[in-house]
Amino acid sequence: MRFVSWNVNGLRACVGKAAIERGGSKEGFDSPEHEQARPKVNGFSEVFRQLDADFFCLQETKMQAGQLDLQFEGYQSFWNYADKKGYSGTAIYTKHEPLSVSYGIGIDLHDHEGRVITLEMADFFLVCCYTPNSQDGLKRLEYRMSWEDAFRKYLKRLDQQKPVILCGDLNVAHEEIDIKNPKSNRRNAGFTDEEREQFSDLLACGFTDSFRYKYPEEVKYSWWSYRFQAREKNAGWRIDYFVISDRLRERLGDAKIHTDIFGSDHCPVELELNIEL
Repeated sequence: MRFVSWNVNGLRACVGKAAIERGGSKEGFDSPEHEQARPKVNGFSEVFRQLDADFFCLQETKMQAGQLDLQFEGYQSFWNYADKKGYSGTAIYTKHEPLSVSYGIGIDLHDHEGRVITLEMADFFLVCCYTPNSQDGLKRLEYRMSWEDAFRKYLKRLDQQKPVILCGDLNVAHEEIDIKNPKSNRRNAGFTDEEREQFSDLLACGFTDSFRYKYPEEVKYSWWSYRFQAREKNAGWRIDYFVISDRLRERLGDAKIHTDIFGSDHCPVELELNIEL
C-alpha cells in the first residue's frame, strides 16, 4: 500500500505548475550534470496519477471550500480549511473508505488553522498534519511548544487503539544530517533545540521516522527556500515525514523522497507499507 504526502504551498498554484522529470535516477538529481532541464510532464494531476497512491495527503492547500473542484476517479477527498483565507489547510485523497474522519485534535486553541485530518481505517489511523511554523524571530515558538505537547498526546491516544501513520510537513529538521547548513541555522525556526527535542520526544513514545529508519545515513531533503537558488544548490531541509507506530516497522517496505518532482518549495515524500485493506 502506497502513501504520499506533499506540502503543495498553495494547491491552486501547484495545479498550474507541478512537473515531474522523465527518465534518470532520483539519486542523480543532486549532481551538477543533472542540473540541465529535461522534458517534463506538467501538471499536478499528472503527478497525482503517476504516483498512484492509495492515500495522497496534502498540506498548505491555502484554500477555502468551493475554490477548486479537483477530484480524481476512484478517490474521495476530505478537506480541512483554516478560518483565515489563503492560509494553511490540509487534505487527503483516498481510494479506501474510512471508518470515520475527524478534523483537528479536539482542542479549540489548535483547531482553527486546518492543520490536521485523521482517517480511521480498519487496522490503522492515518493522520495528515501541517505543523505550525515558529516563524521569523521565533515569535511563535511558545505556541509551537504548546501545539507539540497537545499533538503528541493526541497521537498517543490514537496509538493506544490501533497503529498510527502520521505524515506531513512537521516543520522540523530532526538531526544535523537533515539540514544542509546545521551550524548557521541552529536558532532558526525548524532547527531550534526545542523543536528537535519535541520530535525526539515523539519518537520516544513509540514512533519511528520511516525514512531515517530505512536509510540511517542517507542525505536527502524535502524543502528548499525559494531564495538564493537553494534547490539548484541542494541547500535543503528534510522536514516532511512519514512517522509510524513502532509496531508497523516490520511492515515497512520503503520510504522515498521524490526530489525530482517540482511544483512547490517542497517535494513529495512516500511510504510503502505491506498492509492490505
